[in-house]
Amino acid sequence: MSQSGCIIGGMKFDIIVIGGGLVGASLVAALKDSGLKVALIEPHESAPVPYDESWDSRVYAISPGSAAFLQKLGAWQLLASERVTPVHEMAVFGDDNCAHINFSAYEVGVPELAFIAENRQLQAAIWEVLKSANENVQVICPAKCASIDWQESHAEVQLEDGRLLKTSLVVGADGVNSWVRNQANIEVSRHAYRQVGVVANFGVELAHRHIAYQWFRRDGVLALLPLPDKRVSMVWSASEEKADVLRGLTAEELCRQVEEASSSALGSMQLITPPVGFPLNFVHVNQLVKPRLVLIGDAAHGIHPLAGQGVNLGLRDARELAAILNARGMQTDCGHWLLLRRYELARKEDILALELVTDGLQKLFNNSNPTLVRLRNLGLEITNRLPLIKNQLMQHALN
Repeated sequence: MSQSGCIIGGMKFDIIVIGGGLVGASLVAALKDSGLKVALIEPHESAPVPYDESWDSRVYAISPGSAAFLQKLGAWQLLASERVTPVHEMAVFGDDNCAHINFSAYEVGVPELAFIAENRQLQAAIWEVLKSANENVQVICPAKCASIDWQESHAEVQLEDGRLLKTSLVVGADGVNSWVRNQANIEVSRHAYRQVGVVANFGVELAHRHIAYQWFRRDGVLALLPLPDKRVSMVWSASEEKADVLRGLTAEELCRQVEEASSSALGSMQLITPPVGFPLNFVHVNQLVKPRLVLIGDAAHGIHPLAGQGVNLGLRDARELAAILNARGMQTDCGHWLLLRRYELARKEDILALELVTDGLQKLFNNSNPTLVRLRNLGLEITNRLPLIKNQLMQHALN
C-alpha cells in the first residue's frame, strides 16, 4: 500500500475515495479484494491510539449489522475487547417523569442491541486493515484536493501539490460539510437545530448493567451510554445556551447537573474526560449520485444523534456500495450510471426513514405546546405496550 510521497503508478484509478474517516476507509477496505484500483485521499494523518487509561470522549453505538460488516473487513476483531461494551437494554424516558419505553435484546432474540466503541479505536482498526491491503489500494495521506473535473468518460482530481489523478468514479466521504458535494453543485436542504451535542465520560457509583439510558427533557436529550466497568459516556443534545453553561461548569458542578438530569439512575458521578461540544444540524442531500460521483456517510446525510444511528447509516452506505461494485459482473466501468443508480435506489428509503424519524422526534420533544407534551409522552407509553411495533423499531436498528 503506497503512502504519500511514493510514486503512484500511472495516476489512474477505478475509484477515488475522498475522506478517510470510518465510513470512507471502510468502503476502501471492502473493495481491497475487488480487483479494482482504489485510491483513498485524506488530508489528516491519524493520531496513534494512546496505550493508557484515557478514554476518547467521542464514542459510537455500533449496531450488530455494522459490527458484522467491520468484522468481515477484519477490523472489528482488532479492537481491544475490554474497551467495547455490549448494550443489552435501552431505557427511554419522556419529560413528564412517568412516560417511558424499554427495549431489550432478549425480546427480539439477539445477544445485544448495540456495542459502544471509541471513535479512535475504530479509526485505528480500519486503517490497520488498509495497511495490509494489496498494491491495488493506494492511500494518499496527508493530501488535499484542489479541484475535480468531471468528464463523460472519467473524472480528474487535482491535488494541491500538483499531482493529477484520473478515475472512473469519485466517492465523496468527506463529512457533513462535504467539499466534494459542493464541487458537484449538489443541493442540500439543511437547518440548524440550534443545539450542541455535549459529550463527556464519567465514572459512576452504580453498575449500568449494560443498559443505555436516554431522557427526552425540556432542555434537550440526555443519553448515558455504557462503557466498560462503572463508566458511561454522556451525549447531551442541549440548546446552545444550555451547552455553554454545561461546558463552563466545574467538574463537580457538571457531575451534579448530570446526576440530577438523569434522576440519579447511576448514583454519584465523577468526570473522566472534560466536556466538548459539536453543533447539530439536519442535512438532506437532494442527490446521492451524479455521473461518476457517489456520496456516502455524512456527505450524503446529516441527522440528529438522538437515535445514535448516524455512523450506522454511513456504514450501511459503504456496505451497499461495496456490494454493488463487487457484484458488478462483466461491467468494467465501475462509474457506470446504472451501477450508481442501483446504489441510490437501494439507500434512499433507509436514509429518508431515519431523517424523518430523528427530525420529527427532535421537533416533537423540542416543543413546549401543552397538548404536544401530553401526546408525545402518551405515545411513548402506548408504544411500550405494543410489542410488534417495538420489535419492528429494534429490528431496523439492528441492521
